[in-house]
Amino acid sequence: MQLFTWDRKCLNQSINSLKSCLCVGLDTDEEKIPVSFPRGAHLSFRFNKAMVDATSDVAIAYKINSAFYEVRGPEGWESMAETIAYIKSKNRFIILDAKRGDIGNTGEMYAKTCFEVLNADAATVSPYMGKDSVAPFLAYADRWTVLLALTSNPGGQDFQLKKLESGNYLFEEVILKSKQWADADHLMYVVGATKMEYIQKIRSLVPNHFLLIPGVGAQGGDLELILDLALTGQGDILVNVSRSILYASSGADFLEAARAEAIRLKDIMAQHIVKKMN
Repeated sequence: MQLFTWDRKCLNQSINSLKSCLCVGLDTDEEKIPVSFPRGAHLSFRFNKAMVDATSDVAIAYKINSAFYEVRGPEGWESMAETIAYIKSKNRFIILDAKRGDIGNTGEMYAKTCFEVLNADAATVSPYMGKDSVAPFLAYADRWTVLLALTSNPGGQDFQLKKLESGNYLFEEVILKSKQWADADHLMYVVGATKMEYIQKIRSLVPNHFLLIPGVGAQGGDLELILDLALTGQGDILVNVSRSILYASSGADFLEAARAEAIRLKDIMAQHIVKKMN
């Protein structure tokens, strides 16, 4: 059940209240779960529950990468749904990282799966097929569409950094076009932490939209630089960290290590939030 609507104001109030913009990525690979954690049915969900319990007082959001659950078949889907329901019980924002995007009734079924069946607050969507592949997600007035704009991976430059006849990069055209489709309460953008040299341009294009920024931690993104460049006076960013929290330790102290890393990141965020938002 949807507890309340996460509009931009609500998300920013949470950032200001908690002094955190931390989004914990639940890219839960069962083969990497520490051996000290009890095996058995619904392993991913039980591990996720422990992680949420260890971090939900310092994180305002969680991002669930659907691939790590889909690969487990029916039990994986059930663990994904159980994880989302548990996070909702903690009043935390949930992004389903599914990178969907298709047209017609196929797109509608993808959106229905994300928002009705799994009940996520937001879903990542590829804009490559254009407006009609994004529209089924935007049709949900109380949910967020998280559009891929400029990603962290090296191959992102193959297309996203191609210059067009207009003089803009392709990712700029994606932002300019798509921001006409929905307001800042329904549309946010993925901007990789390893692409911060473009963030000032992106902020000039969408000064009031939320940015979801992955790539801190294992991918080497600089958290302090991200906060300096992307944080607005209201907030408007979620910084996603996955592996460096989930697998902070492979020993019996894995939960303590995960919590310590989440707190370390949150403390850095708090300093910048207080400075920028007050």
